[in-house]
Amino acid sequence: MRLVLLTLLLFIIAPLAYANEFVPDSSVIVLTYHDVRDDVGLQGDRDPDATSTDHLIAHFDWLKANGYHVVSLDQVIKAKQGGAPLPPHAVLLTFDDGLESFYTRVYPLLRAYNYPAVSALVGSWMDMPAGQKMPYNGGPCSRDCFLTWDQVREIQRSGLVEFASHTWDLHEGITANPQGNQLPAVVTLEYDPHTKSYESVAAYTARVRKDLAHSAEEIEQATGHRPRAVVWPYGAYNQIATQVAASEGMSVSFSLDDAIPVTPDDHTLPRLLISGNISANRLAWLIRHHTRVDPVRAVQVDLDYVYDPDPAQQERNLSHLLDRIRRMHPTQVWLQAYADPKGDGVAESVYFPNRHLPMRADLFSRVAWQLRTRAGVRVYAWMPVLAFRFPDAPNLPSLGGEPRPGGDHYRLAPWDPRVRQMIGDVYEDLAMHADEAGLLFSDDAYIRDTDNLGPWSNQSPAERTAALIDFTQELTSRVRRWRPEAKTVRNIYTRPIFDPKSEAWFAQSLPAFLASYNLTAIMAMPQLDKQDDTARWYRALAARVSAAGPHAMDGALFELATHDWRTSQPISNADIDARFHLLQIEGARHLGYYPDDFIQNHPQLEAVRPAISIADYPYPER
Repeated sequence: MRLVLLTLLLFIIAPLAYANEFVPDSSVIVLTYHDVRDDVGLQGDRDPDATSTDHLIAHFDWLKANGYHVVSLDQVIKAKQGGAPLPPHAVLLTFDDGLESFYTRVYPLLRAYNYPAVSALVGSWMDMPAGQKMPYNGGPCSRDCFLTWDQVREIQRSGLVEFASHTWDLHEGITANPQGNQLPAVVTLEYDPHTKSYESVAAYTARVRKDLAHSAEEIEQATGHRPRAVVWPYGAYNQIATQVAASEGMSVSFSLDDAIPVTPDDHTLPRLLISGNISANRLAWLIRHHTRVDPVRAVQVDLDYVYDPDPAQQERNLSHLLDRIRRMHPTQVWLQAYADPKGDGVAESVYFPNRHLPMRADLFSRVAWQLRTRAGVRVYAWMPVLAFRFPDAPNLPSLGGEPRPGGDHYRLAPWDPRVRQMIGDVYEDLAMHADEAGLLFSDDAYIRDTDNLGPWSNQSPAERTAALIDFTQELTSRVRRWRPEAKTVRNIYTRPIFDPKSEAWFAQSLPAFLASYNLTAIMAMPQLDKQDDTARWYRALAARVSAAGPHAMDGALFELATHDWRTSQPISNADIDARFHLLQIEGARHLGYYPDDFIQNHPQLEAVRPAISIADYPYPER
């Protein structure tokens, strides 16, 4: 399970770059290594995170030759506390899992280069009884795979290495849902199949505290120094865990992400995972190309299509979805987290445990994890912003009352503190029970100037837009208590893009959205506005978006319809393909579509795959 979680939970996202340039002063690049061996295979080694000794030497040589300064954790902490700033082009080396190769191969190189480093120890692995074995990255490991405490003490005396906690026994997956999927122990409320219940937040907090305290005490006893940093297994952490770690003396923590460089002011520092036994040239590219915006290819999926009261049929539906997404190879799936059997966009039940709404099925966590591990995509939870009906609070104020057939969504009033609290509770409950990479705020997030605006009635359209953005950011903060790295996407209608005056009818603004969310999903669906579905319309839309700012296309995703809601008919594969190509010609960087009917294969997989896939060769083999 450790191998599955490490190789599938962590994606090395292509680094980002507009220019080939050094990173800013006062920042630090944190590199993450694991095992170092002499016999790492050039193609498909059993341990995908292993680095060969000669490649590590080449990495060290490249850093020294190109003006990078390897710094210690002590320097990072002092800079964080307002002390001496870090040298320009600072690099911090970290080595995870406390492997025996750190003593036999890495430590001699650190001494030769006079490079400081951080070594993260997993106490339970080092304390493993003789004769016991555990799976580790492609093979069985006994006690001999890991450092001994005597070796730790010897390395400590050199002054080059600071030891961090990698937890004592939380470097594993635990049961996270009724279907038995395993998620990282540090961030997961454990599911008990016997009682059919989840661990409470209090019990979870106590479990994390007990483990981190044990780890810190053991390292202090061996080295004479209490660890000042914790390295989160699989890079997974949340605000509760970081607060617990800080209370145990670990004021710095490390995750795994592609964000480089970072400032030492950050409490949790992302690190660049060195995987695939990369060469020094590849390391140079990863470090220097850090701001490029890579294209997103998104598929929006109705979880209602997966759900079935018959568990066997539900599993068949899930298999259809997984096979299709794996073959299609997009970057993201925007997965419905609420149930909408009526098709009105209103959440009356959801697919995860929560405080206020009925749970149609405990399904979101299962499908999201399967998509992530078996199809290799990032999963965003697609949720309404205002369209909720709470059975335990039927008298909450709404914006427009009950809508007419074919009219607006039923939407609660975001100016009401009870509404904000209850919707925020549901969002936080989602984050507590699923490992989503981000949020898609649905198309119900709009305000009409004719709505019941309450205390917002005296605001200008721009102020209402800002107030609704503020509400979504409040929801995001609730999610980030459990998923600190969650990204955000928000739907926007095209009418406010074509006619900025219509902000009064939507409380939506493309420039405001581009500044507030990681991506803005433009619903490039002319039938929603009763417009002619022509090439001229799409060209005009792309031109309007491009004119919104010098990097507007980097933050805008064009989402096409695959179903014509005016005629209740699917849009032809040829038309969908033509629209994708047209938008790409007009400069669109990010593309997506909705809905994906994976049961009926619409849009047809081979027709849409060339536009929506990030595979090197998305065309079928002949």
